[in-house]
This record gives sequence, structure tokens and C-alpha cells, in this order.
Amino acid sequence: MLKPLLIEIGVEELPAIPLLKELPNIEKKWLNILEEYDLATDFDFFYTPRRLTLWHREFPTKQEDKTEEIWGAPKTIAEKNPKAIEGFAKKCGISPNEVKYKSKGNQEFLYFKKEIKGKESKELIPEMIEKWLKSLNFGKTMKWGNCEAEFIRPIRWILAMIEDEAVIFNKYCATSSNFTYGHRLFKDKIFIDFAGKYFCELDKKGVVLYQDERRKKILKDIDKIEKENGVKVEIDKDLLEEIVAITEYPTALFGKFDEEFLVLPPEVIITSMKEHQRYFPVFKDGKLTNAFVVVSNAYTDNFSKIINGNERVLRARLSDALFFYQNDLKNGLSIEGLKDIVYMDNLGSLYDKVKREEKIAEILANKFNTDKEKLIKAINLAKADLLTEMVYEFTELQGIMGYYYAKAAGVDEEIATAIKEQYTDTASNKTSALLNIARNLDTLAGLFSIGKIPKGNKDPFGLRRAANHIIKVSLENKIPLDFKEILEKIKPLYKNLNTDQLLEFIYERLYKFYNVNPSVIRAVLATGESNILEIDKKTKLLNEVVNSKDFKDLSVTFKRVANIVKDFDLNKINVDESLFEKDEEKELWNEFNKVKNYTDLEKKLDFLISLKPLIDKFFDNVMVNVEDEKIKNNRKSLIASIYKEFLDIADIKEITI
Repeated sequence: MLKPLLIEIGVEELPAIPLLKELPNIEKKWLNILEEYDLATDFDFFYTPRRLTLWHREFPTKQEDKTEEIWGAPKTIAEKNPKAIEGFAKKCGISPNEVKYKSKGNQEFLYFKKEIKGKESKELIPEMIEKWLKSLNFGKTMKWGNCEAEFIRPIRWILAMIEDEAVIFNKYCATSSNFTYGHRLFKDKIFIDFAGKYFCELDKKGVVLYQDERRKKILKDIDKIEKENGVKVEIDKDLLEEIVAITEYPTALFGKFDEEFLVLPPEVIITSMKEHQRYFPVFKDGKLTNAFVVVSNAYTDNFSKIINGNERVLRARLSDALFFYQNDLKNGLSIEGLKDIVYMDNLGSLYDKVKREEKIAEILANKFNTDKEKLIKAINLAKADLLTEMVYEFTELQGIMGYYYAKAAGVDEEIATAIKEQYTDTASNKTSALLNIARNLDTLAGLFSIGKIPKGNKDPFGLRRAANHIIKVSLENKIPLDFKEILEKIKPLYKNLNTDQLLEFIYERLYKFYNVNPSVIRAVLATGESNILEIDKKTKLLNEVVNSKDFKDLSVTFKRVANIVKDFDLNKINVDESLFEKDEEKELWNEFNKVKNYTDLEKKLDFLISLKPLIDKFFDNVMVNVEDEKIKNNRKSLIASIYKEFLDIADIKEITI
């Protein structure tokens, strides 16, 4: 029989971020438990800051009866070993006299068919709920009162009903019942006499249970605010989801702040709003204006006090920010104070890091013919804002505040922009790109030199991200960074840097960076290529070939080429046309010599691939390993010449499909 099942876990206000992080797993974990107990059915999951709700429109009132077959030892063994029979009987819960045999294949085995009666669902639900709650991972947990159980927040009530019957049990120091609570404004219990009435009863008491409906209500309110005030509200999706998670009855409200605060950089105002107050910033004619949108969780018709209160709070925060900003402008940017900030044990201070980056920047500037003076100045100013009052208060504004302070000091726009972009993986000018590369190279080389190397999934210093940034910035800005060359040049800056180990680590990121068959990248790297622009070009060219419908046939031919000369010294290639005995040798050699006309890699690869019919013909009609050493080596030299040309692009023997 199927009946509706309602489960609600009532809690003190849940913190939004841990809830949202676990959200993708919550339904999966309940489904796993349903399957474990043979009670899997469709269900919905709803959440508010005060409740986690599971709703089954149709839920089996008991498990289905099932049959379990138990097989034991072969009869020939069991009859000679009474203990085997006793052990089997004990396992099946029967006496040895009741043991039977059944044929399977050509033998008889100990056999028992066990009928398992399904249990009533109401007997299983308490255990299932407890198992579900214990499986939820919100990070930190807490205890409350005298309760020994732990959860992210104290559990204050549990509602569990199958149709009109309450399932009574005690878990997490709360006794289940048939009542719930509405919006925190309402203190009285709401008794539910039928599971389906739960939804309309909550609605009457100020709870918008469906998270999708809360989201829609917020967006509808914001749309109305935009139309009434001629403004545009910036909807941050993460912030929206956080607000959905902390409200039961959301109402978007329009507030204002004094225009005098607009002298602050927009990022400061927006950060104050989003990070500290959960406000949405408001724009007019494309510019930040002196207004904000706050989402209230109050259940009332008069929001004037709420708006005024939020305006006062924001004014206080912006007043502090303005004070910090003005002080920082007076003090200017300086890196002297970085000498007192430890960067990492065995790597010195942040000042020392700046000076290493400066030396790397000099190498890069000389190599790539850029304005060395600009780059060095950008490096020297890049971390100066870490000493400012604003960044101390708003750490997420590192680099951004450096940009504004540099601009205020009359620093060149390109340098200021490089400061702003240093913590991103994009660069809008050459100075910015090389600053980003220098910073990340020092981070990688420095931490590798002191053994802080990522292991497994652990990467506490973000070194994989640093390597990704170098690759991405180099490619986007067409900087032909040669990894081997640059690592050898910066090696003297560090005491114990294993450049081969670091090079391999950077190469590992390429396998994640490109969505290609991994053997394509392996084939390109096997040639010794270490220039990122060349790696990129060759990887893309080779990938097109590998994805072509003819590649399987091509692969057979060219791997044969590689195998024939696997022990041949490519530095000793010497083709003597006078030693050709077969027309197939002459024809292949004459056609191959045209490769000299192709300096463009794409055209060269196309040409080499076009040799396939002649190579096949050669292998069909020409014996390479003949007794005559001169003939044999000459033929190997011919094939090695083709293989060597392929090595300009990739090592074909490395490709697997």
C-alpha cells in the first residue's frame, strides 16, 4: 500500500554556506538510504533556514516480502564433513536435520531458500532518518544542552507522518510528533492532522517552503524595484542562493546611502554590501549609484524600520571604508613594511619574494623584448597594498586597491592595470602578463625548493592553479615561454630546486588544460618541445589528425615507421641514392624530399600523412633487414628520415587510440 510520507527536521537557523555546499548531496544520500531499505520512491526535498523537509506523495507502508537463496558446500564435501553442515545450518537459522541439497550444474550443493518478510515502514523510518542526518556533511558540528548527538545546529523538533499517523521516536534529543512551527514571528505549534495539509498550513504562517518560489519572489521584487526607480540591480547568483537559504519569507527592499561615499572605488562599496551585509548593488546609466537592495526575512506590512536600520548599518561600514581610503591615499604605496611579513619558512619575507620576482621579471623582459623599467616598477608596487588599511579590512581587494592607489599617485596606466590583474589568470597588456608569470613562477619554484609539493588531491598553496595561470596567460598573450629554459635560468635563485620535477608538474597541468586524448600531449612532449606556444600549436594540429576517421589506418603505418627505427641513431642518418635497388625506395625518397618545401607545421604534417600510400607500398615490397649492412642501414636511414621529420611535431609511437 502507498501513502504520503512527510518528514521535517526543525533546526535553529542554518548557516547558508555549509548548507549550500552539501546541497547537491542531500537528496542523493536520502535516495541511497531508501534503496538500502528497499523503499525507493520519488520524493521532493525542501529547505529553509529552520527546516529540512522530505516529501513522498506515495510511499510504501511496508517493505516487499522477498526470497533469499543460500548456497553452501558441494554435497560430496558436506557429507564427509559434519561441521560444514552444522555451520551452514547455523547460518540459515535452521537445525542440521532440516538441511537440503539442490542441483546446480553437474553437482548438488547445500541449499536453503529463506523467506524474508518485509518490515513495516514506520518501524524503519526512525533508523533511516538518523542514518540520513548522520550522513550529511556540513563541516563543523555542535552539541547542545545535555544532548550527546551532534549536528550543524540544534534540532528542536521532528515532524514525521505517514498520511494521518505520526511516527513517534526520539532521535537527536527530540521526540517526533505531528506538529511543526511557522515563521519565527509565530510562536505557536502548528498541528498537522494529515501530511498533505502541511504545505498550506506553513503558507498561512509565513513560510514559503519551496526554495524555487523564494527565489522567484526575490527576483520579482527586484524587477519591480528596477522599474519603479529606473535602475539596474546586479544579481550575483551565489549571493542570491545564499539569501534564498537564509529566508523563509523574503521581501526585496530598496535602500539608499549618501552620495559622498561614491568617491570610494566601486569595488569597495560593492564588497561592503555583498560580503558583510548581503546587499545587491544598484547601477544607473551603467554606473554604481548610491542605492542598494536588501532582502528582508520579516513577516510584516511595514518595512520602513528595516530599511532605515540597514541604511544606518551600511553608512557606518562605508564611513570606516572612507576613513581607511583617505589614510591610505595620504600614506602612498611602499614595500618597506613587507620586510616584516614572513612569506614562508626558508623563503624569507614578502619583501624577499618581491625581489626574486623582480629578478625573474628582468629575465622575462630581456627575453621577450618588453619595457623592463615598467615591469620592474609593477613588480615592486604589486604587493604594496597588502600594507594598507583597506586591504587589511577587505583582504579580497588585494591588487584592486593597489590599482587605485597607484592611479592616484600618477603611476602609468599599464603598470596600475598589471597590479590589478596580478591575482587573476587574465592579462590585458604585456606588463600584466609578465608580472603574472613572474609571480607564479616564483611561487612554484620557491615552494618546490622547500618540498611543499602537492600530493594527491591536496594542494594547500594552490600550486596547480599557479601553473594553470602561467599556461593560460602565456597562450592568451602569445608569449613563447620555454619552460625548460626559464626554469634553468631562475634555478640559481633557490637553494634546492629540482627543475625536472617542477617541469613535470607543469606538464601534468597540460593534460587537464586540453580536452584531448592524453597520448596526443604525451606525443608532443616526447619530442622535447617545451615552448608553450609550440606545444599548443602541435597539440591542436595532432589532435585534428587523431580525431579524423582515417587515423586508425594512419596509426598502423606510422607506428610501423617508428618501430623499424626504434634502435637507429637519428644523428647518423645517411641516405645514399645509389644503394636503392627497388623502385619503391626511389619513389618514396623522391617524394619525401619535397618536405623541405614545407616550413609551416600544418602543411608539413599534411604532407607527411600524404606519404602513407608510398610508405605502405615500400613495406609491402621492400625488405628492410637484409643481410647486406649497407643496404639495410640505407633503407633504415630512409625510414628514419621520415620519422625524424615527424619528430618536429610529435613522437608518433606515443599515440594510442
